Amino acid sequence: MLERLNQALDHLEACLDREIDMSEVARIAAVSEYHFRRLFSALAGMPLPAYVRRRRMTLAGAEVLAGERTLLDVAVRYGYGSGEAFARAFRSVHGIGPGEARLTGAVLTSQPRMSFRVVVEGGTTMRYRIVEKESFRVIGRRATVPLLHEGVNAAAAAHVASLDEQAIARMKGLADGEPEGILSAVVHLTDSREEGAEVDYWVGVATGPGVAAEELETLDVPAGTWAVFDNHGPYPNALQELWRDVFTQWFPSNPYASRPGPELLRTQPVEIGAETDSQLWIPVERGSASART
Repeated sequence: MLERLNQALDHLEACLDREIDMSEVARIAAVSEYHFRRLFSALAGMPLPAYVRRRRMTLAGAEVLAGERTLLDVAVRYGYGSGEAFARAFRSVHGIGPGEARLTGAVLTSQPRMSFRVVVEGGTTMRYRIVEKESFRVIGRRATVPLLHEGVNAAAAAHVASLDEQAIARMKGLADGEPEGILSAVVHLTDSREEGAEVDYWVGVATGPGVAAEELETLDVPAGTWAVFDNHGPYPNALQELWRDVFTQWFPSNPYASRPGPELLRTQPVEIGAETDSQLWIPVERGSASART
């Protein structure tokens, strides 16, 4: 699969001076566009649109300094319909406008071209099972919080602390099915997995599709396939490492792709750093045969 991802990046690179058809890029990678965007963000540490913008501005920066084309010609070459829009994008990457850069010979920022390769590290094994699950509902409370890759997410912790005993007891009484008990659900609001990207963070329980409670919110989850990962380790570091490894190691090595849906986590609350058992549910779909070659 890494070979196909790199072929897709080669195609993307060749299209930087024209409109990019992301569905064609994903087709070359033999995955859905949704999965390609999510996988790229996890592997690269930045959203795909940000990478494209930085690569375009890297190439545009070289042309600005070369002085062979007018600034408007450079802007049009890299897909900007006006000098103002080009100047904003240029400044967002380089910290200086294109006119200033040409006049002063300023130092610019370069985004290297990316490629993916396998790096053998600890040889860690990942325990998982595949579950086919009918439609269900998560019922609980929701808050929008920033994504955090390491350490305690203060916004998520504050949301958990805001739940009163009555609400928790009400949730427990409505729980019906897997994952069992109180769980959290993360709904990504964009394709980005970059730190700071906003997500909807739910605390609730899984229950039947028709269940509701006036004092609680509901999240309907359609039927589908889930990859379920068992985890044991210090909280929350082991979980954050598992989340990272699922997208950077498990997906590239297995015939599955991510699909839209909440990522579910069941864990026992413990003190920070204490060992705990957890279970992570990721919505997946079977990849095409070509993606596994």
